[in-house]
Amino acid sequence: MSEVIIERQPGAERLALAFDTDDLVAALRSARTLAPWFGTAKVGLELYSAAGPDAIASLGNLGYQVFVDLKMFDIPTTVHRAARVVGSLGGRYLTLHSAGGVPMLSAGVEGLAEGASRAGLERPLALAVTVLTSESDAPAQLLDQRVAAAVAARCGGVVCAATDLAVVRAAGPGLRTVVPGIRPAGGAVDDQRRIATPGAAVDAGADVLVIGRAVTGSADPVAAAAAIAAEVVAATQAN
Repeated sequence: MSEVIIERQPGAERLALAFDTDDLVAALRSARTLAPWFGTAKVGLELYSAAGPDAIASLGNLGYQVFVDLKMFDIPTTVHRAARVVGSLGGRYLTLHSAGGVPMLSAGVEGLAEGASRAGLERPLALAVTVLTSESDAPAQLLDQRVAAAVAARCGGVVCAATDLAVVRAAGPGLRTVVPGIRPAGGAVDDQRRIATPGAAVDAGADVLVIGRAVTGSADPVAAAAAIAAEVVAATQAN
């Protein structure tokens, strides 16, 4: 299948659309509708478990950069091999859980790059997951340790809460920051604890904002997406 060319709106390069579903057909329907406002599509564990590599290929064919959010956490050899597969499939981002330590993270970084290289693809970015946005009581030193591990393993970026960005920027100024837990002002919190509005996340230094139910669960997903994109553009211009 040839790649679909879609005209993205301003701000789309900073927004990732997350699919909380095990239905690839439904995810692709939303992806087509919302493509003008999102440059990246996130394939989480639920969708990957249901559709596997087809989810990555199908979203890539819609012109998205694909963010494969599997939070890999295993022995280094296993992570290396699994990350190599994702790299060969064209994933732009892959998450590795930083709790696995530097050797495991390094194995994932190397495997991801190796897979992309063998397939003749652009080098992707391994993202170290630091502290989940659903965790509100993690000790402060845990974030420091996990960011340090990401830097030591030469990860391309981290996944962190907006409230953690100052620490991440100080410890790893070259890291790309991907921030979930984004909610419009007054929106439902759901199972998140450490949230931020789109504008506040941009102000804090987020590179990519992950948006899921705030758009996909909205009565009017297009209007919700357009409003978030507008807020991101305004905040970007103000910084």
